[in-house]
Amino acid sequence: MPGGRLTPADREQIAAGLAAGLEYAEIARRLNRPTSTVTREVARNSGPHGYRADLATRATHARARRRKPVLPAVAPLDDNHGRDATAVAAFEEQFVAMVVETGLQRMAARVLARLYLTDSGSLTAADLAQSLRVSPASISKAVAYLEGIDLLQRKRDTRRRERYVVDDDFQLRAWTASTRTNAMWASASLRGAEILGPHTPAGARLEYLGQFFERLHQDMLNGVTAATVGDALTVLAALVHAGRPLSAQELATALGWTADRVGEALRSAADSPGMADPVALRHTETGAYDVIARPERLTTRQREALSSL
Repeated sequence: MPGGRLTPADREQIAAGLAAGLEYAEIARRLNRPTSTVTREVARNSGPHGYRADLATRATHARARRRKPVLPAVAPLDDNHGRDATAVAAFEEQFVAMVVETGLQRMAARVLARLYLTDSGSLTAADLAQSLRVSPASISKAVAYLEGIDLLQRKRDTRRRERYVVDDDFQLRAWTASTRTNAMWASASLRGAEILGPHTPAGARLEYLGQFFERLHQDMLNGVTAATVGDALTVLAALVHAGRPLSAQELATALGWTADRVGEALRSAADSPGMADPVALRHTETGAYDVIARPERLTTRQREALSSL
């Protein structure tokens, strides 16, 4: 079997194979690669339902860039730059609590916060254990967890000491990890709904869960930003409040926005329907806009029950 890294052309073939419903083994045979190579590639890049060749290539290049630099030896603690130590400590606790809310283990969240709030962005295991006042074993377990979900990496400095690092590619890794997780949840839940049957309580529960994570995954792939979401939701709220269809110009006048801003908000609401849940934007025959209940918000069983009322 040939060695070496996957090329962009290889990834295009993997994406095409997944779209065609081929098994990993068949895709690997066509590439003349081990099945494990294809399995790892897909798992690291959003799973079978979210795999995109261009994003996989970009993430691979980012990981390759991160391996090259050799870190300088730095002191374990930063100069405080005149910062208020009490305020910094309070913020760190808030940061940890926020990260825990996203689903990370608390010790992993503490390690990640300490690294991210350190100017150097890197600390040794001894530095972390000393500054967080925990055992080396706790640090080892936390960094293994964070490394496994691609939120930090290991590097050696000029003294050959192993350091744990977060860098400027942190956002890309966090985004990639989130999209991959959402895709895996969506795929597993929808598959479970099919197996259990959407008309059963368990199947309906899994169908709803799968639809939720699929919407979330697609919204992340479409590059939805906080500002875009805010404008889209404001436009939808305006339509709900008005209680009747409104034109784009009427919306612009009522909201005090430019026509371009309203147009962008309407396009975002239409292109990413998951953000509008449980309603959906509708463009009427007269050219105006209004909102309707979103059918995908309900499971198959719920829709059938409501139709029979």
